[in-house]
Amino acid sequence: MSLNKPPGANVKQAVPFFHVSDMEESLRYYVDGLGFGIRWKWIDEGKLRWCWLENGGAALMLQEFRKEGLNSWQPACKVGEGVSICFMCEDALAIYHDATARGIKVTKNPFVGNRLWVVSFSDPDGYRIDFESPTDVPEETEYSPQNK
Repeated sequence: MSLNKPPGANVKQAVPFFHVSDMEESLRYYVDGLGFGIRWKWIDEGKLRWCWLENGGAALMLQEFRKEGLNSWQPACKVGEGVSICFMCEDALAIYHDATARGIKVTKNPFVGNRLWVVSFSDPDGYRIDFESPTDVPEETEYSPQNK
C-alpha cells in the first residue's frame, strides 16, 4: 500500500443499495413521499425488480428480494434494521415540510445536532433516512417555525 497516493482517488460516488420487501410500497415512500425520481430500472418477468433513485446529487438503489424460488431470501428481521443513511442538503427543513405535507412521518421532531438540522425518517423496511443541513441554531434545539 502506497502512502503517497490518496486511497480512493478513483471513487466518484457511494450509492446505498437497499433490499426491500415490497417495491411498490418503497417507491410510494421514496418517490411520492420523499421526492426521489427514478433514473434507471430493471423489469424482470413484467415486475420492477431494481431501480436507481435520485434526489439532487444523491442516489440510492432498491431491489425487491424474491420470497420464493431460485435466489429467494427470507430475512430474520426488518432488512433495514440498524442501517442509517445521511443525505447532506442545502435545507433539510424544506425536505421535512415537503415530505410531511405528503403524509410521511418523521421518526422524531427535527433537531440540531453537530451544527446540523437533522430530519429523520424510517422507511417501510426500517432503513433510517436522515436529511441534514448546516445551521447556526444552538445544539439540541427542536424545530419550530420560529427557529428556522
